Amino acid sequence: MNRLLSLSFAAIAAATVAAGPAAAFTACQVTDIGGADDKGFNQLGWEGVQRAEKELGIVAKLLESNAETDYEPNINSFVAEKCDLIITVGFLLGDATKKAAEANPDIKFSIVDYAYDPVVPNILGEVYATDEGGFLAGYLAAGVSKSGIVGTFGGVNIPPVTHFMDGFFYGVQHYNKVKDASVEVKGWDPATKQGLFTNNFESLDDGRAFAKNLYDEGADIVMPVAGPVGLGSAALADELGVDALKIIGVDADQYLTDPEKKHVYLTSVLKRIDTTVIEAIRETQAGKFAGGVIVGTLKNGGIGLAPFHDLDSAVPAELKTEIEAISKGIQDGSISVKG
Repeated sequence: MNRLLSLSFAAIAAATVAAGPAAAFTACQVTDIGGADDKGFNQLGWEGVQRAEKELGIVAKLLESNAETDYEPNINSFVAEKCDLIITVGFLLGDATKKAAEANPDIKFSIVDYAYDPVVPNILGEVYATDEGGFLAGYLAAGVSKSGIVGTFGGVNIPPVTHFMDGFFYGVQHYNKVKDASVEVKGWDPATKQGLFTNNFESLDDGRAFAKNLYDEGADIVMPVAGPVGLGSAALADELGVDALKIIGVDADQYLTDPEKKHVYLTSVLKRIDTTVIEAIRETQAGKFAGGVIVGTLKNGGIGLAPFHDLDSAVPAELKTEIEAISKGIQDGSISVKG
């Protein structure tokens, strides 16, 4: 062999050994308050990252926020680690995510429940048309209610919470219009943007108390939009009996995530955060990252309504058919969820 050629091969081999194997893609998630086991949006986001770890061979990392003051240091910790994609979960992390992204334009970010206008080039927002699922839940609640009064309350008065509540309210109004009925909604008024809010996403005692207030006002179906707070509402429904009070969950299928109280859940409005998170990771890993937004809808499967499970017999066949037709109408644009 030519000596020069031999030396070239040796140099290439030495360089390859020195470089070592390619570093694994890292996806690093910062949670909102409530932690990765909140049975809600934080948990769904982390499940998406874990799915990516199994399906795409990435390295998954997690930092949990115990207070709002943790947002910025947690994000900056992952910036220092040079994660390939930093995923922040929750509307309340919007400012801290933007600050970090603008200070580090070479690092890619994705945030759940936030979309920037104007777009920040290195942030991909993940948002959801939860009013579509809430609309179906409102129509369902109006059709199942015996008292003619249903209720909802939120954790904090922010868009990712109130979009569920908007849809729920207008779904009830659609039922009233179609059926010439007068089912009343307690706990939220989209016109004034005023309603019931616990101002936290942690207190099960608040979940019990707010559901009890709505029950005392006549509501026999309640939709808490407050993460783990809703578990307190389910505990109350369990004590009162499902004939007295039924619960509609949000984010995940609460029948599955709250097995001890599963029988009180009429359904859940599904926000498939895990699906958009893994899609954001997949695009970034493939070199196709672009700032902007991913929107989960009924049409693309990012939003859905969970099965009725143990309460299936409480939903008349005619009502089930109507809900399916309404879902199709929302998807084709013939039915508006905006009232």
